[in-house]
Amino acid sequence: MAKPKSSAEIRQKRTRRTGGRIGTFVLKTLLWSVLIFIVSGTLTAFGVYYFLSRDLPKISTLKNYHPPVITTVFSDDNRKIAEFYKERRKVVSLADIPEMLVESFVAAEDARFYKHRGIDLISIVRAFFKNLEAGTIVQGGSTITQQVTKSFLLTPEKSYTRKIREAILAYRIDKAFNKEEILYLYLNQIYLGHGAYGVEAAAENYFDKSARDLNLAECAMLAGLPQAPSRYSPFRYPERAKQRQIYVLNRMVEEGYITNIQATEAINTELQIQPRRNWYSEEVPFYTEFVRQYIETKYGADTLLKEGLQVYTAVNVDMQRIAREELNI
Repeated sequence: MAKPKSSAEIRQKRTRRTGGRIGTFVLKTLLWSVLIFIVSGTLTAFGVYYFLSRDLPKISTLKNYHPPVITTVFSDDNRKIAEFYKERRKVVSLADIPEMLVESFVAAEDARFYKHRGIDLISIVRAFFKNLEAGTIVQGGSTITQQVTKSFLLTPEKSYTRKIREAILAYRIDKAFNKEEILYLYLNQIYLGHGAYGVEAAAENYFDKSARDLNLAECAMLAGLPQAPSRYSPFRYPERAKQRQIYVLNRMVEEGYITNIQATEAINTELQIQPRRNWYSEEVPFYTEFVRQYIETKYGADTLLKEGLQVYTAVNVDMQRIAREELNI
């Protein structure tokens, strides 16, 4: 015959049952709260995405890249005597850009370029701490793809909304274009100071040579400019430009693009900074002014300043110079 349970045992059993029911209720409530939070967050994220992306520029405009380029005027012996442009740019294929120049920009601006999908949270965090440590902005958080987005598709306003729109567009661009196509757009579009857009125009501006002829030291100097072209101008602030060049070379070593020996050699290489000649004022100013007026009148200012015309004339520079000297003009 079973022994009757004491009142204490009965109370203890009821307490366990009640405690179990309360524990189950708390667990269910917690799980439902987490689920509601996740669903609400997801719906909010989709809502923000839809709201900010509904009127974004079409990235299809990048498929037919046709930026303003330089119109060049030549003499009878194919000597360059004038340039006319809205933006001083010469578009070159990626095949005509040295690999070490590409590597310089990637190391300095977006080391994880070949790994991310247009936006890179890891680099944003790294850049924050790098800049905090340096006490100034030495590394940006924007990827190369985001810089393409800023340059082509968005206004220069600064706001959190714009940053989100920029990230959405960068992701779309990364899906629509391969990495080589993005680099082609970036290296031809980026502003590098003193009126130069793209690496070809910048190479001419600073070194009076084509980008394909740059050495490692010169490549690193150009790759240091995007963060602040005026601040790091080798014309105005050679010491700052040198420090920025050293930073780029060190980044190239860290990323495995060059060795320490190559970096040291580049640092010790004396840069021959040679401002681009002002052809228009030096050679045949009266004749080239006539050419400018003729083209603008017949074809329009946009054609003259944006279409990259190659204009071959019959003018003889030496004869023009003699004539000016004789007339003292």
